[in-house]
Amino acid sequence: MPPPEPALRPRQALALGLLQGPAELLPISSSAHTALAAQLVGWRYGELDGATRKSFEVSLHAGAGLGLALALRGRLARLDRGQLGALALSLVPPALAGLALRRRIERHLGGPRSVAAGLLAGSGAMVAAEVAGPPRSRGCGDAGAADGVALGLAQAFALVPGVSRSGATLAAARARGFAGEPARALSLLTALPVLTGAGALDALGAARRARGARGTANRGAAPAGAAGLIGGTAAFASTLACVRALGGAQRLLPYAAYRVLVACAILARARRGGGR
Repeated sequence: MPPPEPALRPRQALALGLLQGPAELLPISSSAHTALAAQLVGWRYGELDGATRKSFEVSLHAGAGLGLALALRGRLARLDRGQLGALALSLVPPALAGLALRRRIERHLGGPRSVAAGLLAGSGAMVAAEVAGPPRSRGCGDAGAADGVALGLAQAFALVPGVSRSGATLAAARARGFAGEPARALSLLTALPVLTGAGALDALGAARRARGARGTANRGAAPAGAAGLIGGTAAFASTLACVRALGGAQRLLPYAAYRVLVACAILARARRGGGR
């Protein structure tokens, strides 16, 4: 008999959801750490089909987005019209890129070598922004339409697994001349519409897939929708717990170096296991 199809167990979804909070808040790539953590403990996460894996990761991002919204509710209430316009513009590039490219990304990216490439590319952008960027004296109140577009383009590139939404937006904000703490605040704020919007859209597709998959799941495995709910709830809790603990301005160079090490670890495991 062929081996059963891989599926997420409830405890696996819970553990990956708890990891999502710190991995989403730091510029280290949550998708890369989800995949690497699963590999290190021997879970068959990488063998899930691309659509199922992407759906689960969107559930993690949606849970993290809701946690961020709750943690940042005071700051959101103080945004002026110009800042709200910049946040709205930051949603356009990732929304368009997601609609046009999501299926291709699911089919062709997400393997260990492509994740490692995303980690390395994101590290390069972070180093360039930190070393060669303009003087950083701007505050959140200076954010305008051009900044919103730049942050949105960064989030569109972050659809590639391994690039890191947090790392890309921090690099973009630094490159636009924002100081450390304002850059971090903008990175967090622009995440909210993308994470929660993608989660809401994916929930509809997950519900349809769950109806079609009833009765076919492995024994002891969580159905795709249930795994997403478990992981998303855990991601919400871990993000809410970590957003203040990991507060403050972040220097990008140490994280860029760490990402290179993670990429090397992923490539080493891929060579041993034959992953693409």
